[in-house]
Amino acid sequence: MYGRKACQLVKELANGEKGQLTHFNSDLFDQVISECEQHHLELQSLMRKIQEEGLDLQTTKNEDHFGALIHHLSLVRNKRCLMAYVYNRAEIIRSLIWKVGSMLPPEIQEKLSNSEEEYFKKHSARLKVYMSRLELELTVDMVPPKDPYIQVRVLDDIGEGIILSDDKTANFARHSIHFLKRTDAEQFISRGLMEELRG
Repeated sequence: MYGRKACQLVKELANGEKGQLTHFNSDLFDQVISECEQHHLELQSLMRKIQEEGLDLQTTKNEDHFGALIHHLSLVRNKRCLMAYVYNRAEIIRSLIWKVGSMLPPEIQEKLSNSEEEYFKKHSARLKVYMSRLELELTVDMVPPKDPYIQVRVLDDIGEGIILSDDKTANFARHSIHFLKRTDAEQFISRGLMEELRG
């Protein structure tokens, strides 16, 4: 039946956890595109047949007209389902920069298609350009902090010679505790490499 695969794609999106990405279903996505191409070929064939019989495309109401109409509506429906799938995933991808920063963790990156990865990189780059023009880091604090410095514990060995915003270098060995600017620590906290110690 026409449209079943496109419907599965949208159901997969709807059944997922809100705001969370599932693996891009490239197999089903490609099947829907292939079905769209088939509808397009059938539609063109039926329209050509109506014209070859010397009938008016606007007024003819025979079986070929209704067949063409079914293929046209199926094509439009499939395209809308594909667009819904892509658009909703793009919204989640755009929101990732506010949650995890400009570096995607591997467990998220493996869920993206190549074009989605490229989209995230370009969105990230444009946001960085915008923030540099403003001279303001927008991705750090969603709620204004009481203190610009926080105490953090290093969860995973990050290494030596890490350059911070005030041009100082630091050695972030595993389980070491540091008193850092929130803006310096946030990038490591969002990637799960540090945790904030709350007193």
